[in-house]
Amino acid sequence: MSRFVRASKFRHVFGTGTKKELSIDNCKPSRNAWDSNLVKANPRFLALCWEASGGGAFWVGPNTTQGKLAAQPPLFQGHKAVVLDIDFHPYNDYIVASCSEDTKVMVWNIPEEIKENVNEPATVFGTHSRKVGQVTFHPVADNVLASAGADLAIKLWDITKAQEKVEILGNADLINSFAFNTNGTLIACASRDKRVRIFDVRSGKLTQDVAGHEGVKGSRVVWLTNTDRFATTGFSKTSDRQLFVWDAANLAEPLVKENLDTSAGILMPHYDEDTKMLYLAGKGDGNVRYYEMVEEKPWQFLLSEYKSADPQRGIAFLPKRACNVSEVETARAYKVHTSMIEPISFKVPRKGDSFQDDIFPDAVSGEPALSADEFFSGKNANAKRVSLQGGYVPGVKKEIHFAAAPSPLEEQKKDLENPKNEKEFKEAWLKLKQENEDLKNKLAQRDVSIRQLELKLGQGK
Repeated sequence: MSRFVRASKFRHVFGTGTKKELSIDNCKPSRNAWDSNLVKANPRFLALCWEASGGGAFWVGPNTTQGKLAAQPPLFQGHKAVVLDIDFHPYNDYIVASCSEDTKVMVWNIPEEIKENVNEPATVFGTHSRKVGQVTFHPVADNVLASAGADLAIKLWDITKAQEKVEILGNADLINSFAFNTNGTLIACASRDKRVRIFDVRSGKLTQDVAGHEGVKGSRVVWLTNTDRFATTGFSKTSDRQLFVWDAANLAEPLVKENLDTSAGILMPHYDEDTKMLYLAGKGDGNVRYYEMVEEKPWQFLLSEYKSADPQRGIAFLPKRACNVSEVETARAYKVHTSMIEPISFKVPRKGDSFQDDIFPDAVSGEPALSADEFFSGKNANAKRVSLQGGYVPGVKKEIHFAAAPSPLEEQKKDLENPKNEKEFKEAWLKLKQENEDLKNKLAQRDVSIRQLELKLGQGK
C-alpha cells in the first residue's frame, strides 16, 4: 500500500548553521528578563541589545561580520536604562529605532563606518509613562514607527516630524506582542490577560477582542501578511506550547489549534510571505520548526525542523530581498547564543545556475508605497515589490532630516496640561497620602504597645 506524499516545492528545505569562526563571537547579549528577540537584521546591518552597565546600549555592525568582536566594540549609547527592543527602518538601511526601560523611544542614524560610540540619537520620543518594550516600523508607510509600553498604550509616530500621531488604548494588561497586517491598517495584539485584540491603526478603535491561549506564559502574534489570517503562539493551561491560526474576519474560534510540545521557552514566530512559510523558533531550545501555510483546510503543513544542540536566546530573519538567490536561499536567520550570533541559511536543494522564479516571486522592495502624511490622511497601498532575478543590489544611503524633538521642559508642560496625566498624578498622590496615614497609625499603635510593656515591667519589679 503506497503512502500519499503531499507535493511541495519547500518540502525539502533544510537549514545549515555556520562554523564558530565564521559567526560573530564575543557578543554580550542583554541578560534582561524582558521577552524580546534581542537581535534584528536588515540587508546591511545587524543590531543586538547589549549587556551594558550604567545605562542602556545596543550594538550595530555589518551583517557580514565574522570572528571575534573587540572587547569593547562601538555601541549606541543614549538610553538611561536597559534597551528592551530594536528595529530597523524597512526603507532606509541606515536608520534604527530602540526602546528602553527609561520610557524613551529613540531613532538613530547609522554611520557608514561605525568606529566609535554613537551617543546622540537623531530624535527622542518620551510620552510613554512607563517602560517601552517593543518598537516596530510600519510595513508600508515611510518613517512611521509604532511602540508599545507597559502603560498599555501603543503609539504611532512620524519620526521625521517628531510627532505622536495616534495613541491606541484598549489593552487591559501588558502587551506581549503586536503585529501589523499587510497594508498596515490593522494591528493585532496579544496581551498578558490572555486576550487577542485587533485595533484600527488610524482611529485607534478596538475592532475585535477574543480569548487567546489559556496559559500564563507569554504569547506572540504574527500576521500572515499576504492573507487575512494571523498566527499566535502561546501556552495551554497545562503548559503545552501551542500554535493557533486565526481568521481576522471571524475570531469566534481559531482555524487551527495545535499543541506542539511541553518545552518552557516562548515560541518566536516569523512569516515569509513569498514562500508562505511560518518559522517557529523556541527560546531556550535549539529547534526551528517551519510550516507551509495554505489557503484551505488544514491551513498548514509541517515541512521540517532545524535542530541544534545550542539553545537560542533570540532570532532575527533577513529581509527576503537580501537573500542569496543564486544558492536558492529561501531564508537566512541570525541566532543569538550566549556569546555569539550564528547565521543559519535555509535552502531548497536544487541544481542549476538559472534563476528559480517559482521559488522567488517579486519580494518587498526597499521603496515605500506611501509617505507618512499619505498614510495618516487615509490612503492605503500594498508594499512595492521588486524582482530578485539580478540578486541583491544595495541602494544608496538616504539622508533624512529630523525635526527637533520636544525638550524635557516642553514635555513636562504637556504632561501637566494633559487631564489624563493630571488624574494619574492625583490618584498617585492620594495613594501615597493614605499609605502615609496608615504608617502613622501603625507607629502610634507600636508606641502604645511599648508603653504597656514598660508599665508591666515596672510593676514586676
